Amino acid sequence: MSATATSQRVFNFSAGPAVMPVSVLRELQEELIEFPGAGSSLMELSHRGQVFVDVLHDAQDTIRSLYGISDDYEVLFLQGGAALQFSMIPANLIRGNDKTAQYLVTGSWGKKAVGEARKEGKVEVLYDAKESGYNHVPSSGDYAASDDAAYLYYCSNETIQGVQFAEEPSCPAGVPLICDASSDILSRPLDIKKYGLLYACAQKNAGPAGVTVVIIRKDLLDHAPDNLAGYLTYKNHAENDSEWNTPPTFAIWALGKVAHWLADDIGGLEAMQKLNERKAKLLYDSIDANSGFYAGHARRDCRSRMNVTFNLPSDELLNKFVKEAATHDLASLKGHRSIGGIRASIYNAMPIEGAETLAKFMNDFAAKNG
Repeated sequence: MSATATSQRVFNFSAGPAVMPVSVLRELQEELIEFPGAGSSLMELSHRGQVFVDVLHDAQDTIRSLYGISDDYEVLFLQGGAALQFSMIPANLIRGNDKTAQYLVTGSWGKKAVGEARKEGKVEVLYDAKESGYNHVPSSGDYAASDDAAYLYYCSNETIQGVQFAEEPSCPAGVPLICDASSDILSRPLDIKKYGLLYACAQKNAGPAGVTVVIIRKDLLDHAPDNLAGYLTYKNHAENDSEWNTPPTFAIWALGKVAHWLADDIGGLEAMQKLNERKAKLLYDSIDANSGFYAGHARRDCRSRMNVTFNLPSDELLNKFVKEAATHDLASLKGHRSIGGIRASIYNAMPIEGAETLAKFMNDFAAKNG
């Protein structure tokens, strides 16, 4: 679908809140004033009424189906984003005990998670890619996780640096693997059985800001200390069907629609992965074809399929790139302030035409300015 075919919509490469499927936005628009059969907007209905409970359960069930999640796991809808999970995970799993949480730090979000975890208990950083400017993820031989650790934590995709784990890191049997999948959830198939807990704030791949998906193995629910605050206790949310407090009803509704879009329109996570690989290849091919002009941030074997990060020879050319890109309906390309450069976020809902348009612009810009 072209940018002009959707009422002047641009190709939005924002890192988050990010692009959403146009068909989902239209469904939300059509049903916003009156949810079918309810006589009111969903946002006006009680979260404990059957209409919304059915919406919540449908979103949970669709995510379960996409990933093949067994009954050994809870699928929770919380608030607070990844920032709250940085604290909530160690509060449940290491506060008040002698166990050590182990972390792999491959970018800005992993670094923030470590800082919060240290407030709750013992933390060991097994691997930190800081010296390389966070341009890669470790191989299995670069660290050794303890078989008595409370958990092993990693961020599967670092949005700022544009590095991604191609597969789960090596983790000893019996040690819960914890994953911040905020920027690549629902972008590819995963074997959830390998995880103790996987979470994601929704505003990148799964829906609008406001809801956080937490997939947690049920045996971990009993690890929280008795004096932990109510909202921070996963078990409270599991026992109350994600309604321990008023949930973000609109965001959950939209999340469910995105999940159905993936299942029904895209054809599942394997099909979504193939589309994401095509989009990423277009952009990385442009970087590699113009390697004397564009400098990719991530090491080639660790490149993200979600956030393509690169730089130009000068700040002058960088600013020119962003300005001229906007005239081609290519928006939100400026990189994070901490590393600069360009960041093209090509999440699930970015159409292939967006990647094609950007790749062509990159080639043309390099030819004219290189």
